[in-house]
Amino acid sequence: MLEHLFGSRTRVKLLGLFLRQPDQAHFVREMTRLIDTQINAVRRELANLVSFGLVIECVEEEPKEAGKKQAGLKKKYYKINPTFPLIGEITSLFTKAQVLLERRLDQEIVRMGDVKYLAFLGVFTGKSRAPVDVFVIGDVDREKLSSLIQEIERDMACEVNFCVMSMEEYAYRKDMTDKFLYAILEAPKNVVVDTLSSREKA
Repeated sequence: MLEHLFGSRTRVKLLGLFLRQPDQAHFVREMTRLIDTQINAVRRELANLVSFGLVIECVEEEPKEAGKKQAGLKKKYYKINPTFPLIGEITSLFTKAQVLLERRLDQEIVRMGDVKYLAFLGVFTGKSRAPVDVFVIGDVDREKLSSLIQEIERDMACEVNFCVMSMEEYAYRKDMTDKFLYAILEAPKNVVVDTLSSREKA
């Protein structure tokens, strides 16, 4: 979707990384690992984004070691330019594209089986440290879901982690006050399907 507008999947991946973490700076090799792309492609697109003014290149010099005449090594890192004139519009475009993908995702997941609960967390809410990004309780085709998530990852240009629990597993983990489950339940989320609340009140 977005690569048709921005002309490059690597560029979309980099923009997604920067826009999801606007206050964070990244080194080239770190970005290469995070977006799973060849380092030469990352360097090329970074150069384009820097020349365009959307990304800032910063240089950090490591402290010189005692007893050495040579200055410390210089490291380059990159971050989004918060003063770029169109930063608001570009962020809004990414957000709207993400909403469309989320809507497509929830419709397709609901058609995959008997979904009792479906929630979107993490990358869908701007909270990168959430336990998972998609949480499903019910009986769904996990292979189809995995394939669908892979498509969404390509469209969103980022990793999307999902978790599926059966009703039995959910009930067991809840009774055991499982930390992983409660971390999901207590995290900020967009709940799309929830038939559990009415069951638990009954």
